[in-house]
Amino acid sequence: MRIGGLILAAGEGRRFGGTKQIAELRGRALLSYAVEAMLSVPAIEPVVVVLGHDAAAIRERVDFTAAETVVCDGWREGQAASLRCGIAALGDVTAAVVTLGDQPFITAQVITGVLDFDSARDDAVRATYGGQPGHPVLLTRRLLDRADELHGDVGFRALLEGHRVRRFEAAHLCDPTDIDTREELARR
Repeated sequence: MRIGGLILAAGEGRRFGGTKQIAELRGRALLSYAVEAMLSVPAIEPVVVVLGHDAAAIRERVDFTAAETVVCDGWREGQAASLRCGIAALGDVTAAVVTLGDQPFITAQVITGVLDFDSARDDAVRATYGGQPGHPVLLTRRLLDRADELHGDVGFRALLEGHRVRRFEAAHLCDPTDIDTREELARR
């Protein structure tokens, strides 16, 4: 079984007012936290980071080490284009764990938690926080093969309906906050 990791970080950061992937949080680029967390889970390989807006600047400022970066030419379409691009780059994996590049407090422990799945029973595993759905999300091949059905600024949420999704409560393991504005970053 081969499980890939997919970090979505292609957006323009319109609400943030700039390239938030390289904004500093505690002396490091925001995106570096998501990359480090994913790479620290030995069961995940390969790890792909999807870039788009300002990709060259992001590559200069973030240490991707063993993670592969791909640039999604259609990043302006939204998250669906990034998902399709990243899934294609992962290649022949049994499943993929998806996280977002603007969630710096997602930990390796939470990522490892969604890896506990049985493909005969589960089509996906979704981390929840106080019962509310969040990331990471593990998607089995059955769902990954449907990525072409996604369009616009949407993730897999609509495709999860009607499938066997195991929920993994992770509120005790990390803070799922995503950083959308400079004010949110300043509070951290």
